[in-house]
Amino acid sequence: MSARFEELAWRATPIGEISLRRRRDPRLDVDVYEVKINDEYLMSSLFTVAEIELARLGLAALPADARPEVVVGGLGLGYTARAVLEDTRVASLLVVDAVAEVISWHERGLLPEAATLVSDPRCRLVEGDFFAMAAGPDGFDPAAPGRRFDAILLDVDHSPRHVLAPANAALYTVAGMRRLTAHLKPGGVFALWSDDPPDADFEAVLAEVFTTSAARVVSFPNPLTSGESANTVYVAT
Repeated sequence: MSARFEELAWRATPIGEISLRRRRDPRLDVDVYEVKINDEYLMSSLFTVAEIELARLGLAALPADARPEVVVGGLGLGYTARAVLEDTRVASLLVVDAVAEVISWHERGLLPEAATLVSDPRCRLVEGDFFAMAAGPDGFDPAAPGRRFDAILLDVDHSPRHVLAPANAALYTVAGMRRLTAHLKPGGVFALWSDDPPDADFEAVLAEVFTTSAARVVSFPNPLTSGESANTVYVAT
């Protein structure tokens, strides 16, 4: 039987003290992995449906015969990245995370199924500031400046209105989205996870920049409330 609680990793970073914790939920009889920044809960393995749907909905917007090259912004517990790799069409995956410690959790095998990412030859984990990379001309691949991708999937901030760092807000403007599209191939897809309901202002931004866009509400059971919760996934092509 596993211990009821343990702190698997902790480190002070430029965005705050980040920690990875595992606790045993006696009611659900499962191990729950949680990430905190300072005293704020950032993610939990109890709530992963929308993170997985971010990958599925984003990739579903590409042609069936595509061999997509994909970027995921935000590694976290790895659910979005693993869902990307489950799509056998995917030719390559670049996962960008600003915190080296988060990447090391996977490389050190601290998380279940971490080997799925680190052992897949299609996948590379890159330390970097996704938002600065999106705004700059070199893009997301340090080994190939200017490289373009078929899909860019983002799960870092809580929502376009609730960002983890003030500088991130620039991405969610018309100018920020236009800069991001420079890193997409023609017909490419941008998809975004949000903890908030659909935001009409951000939908208008996407509609101005992209050919098509939609906000998809993803509902899922909440074992803590015995009710239902929902996130939003924006998909734009």
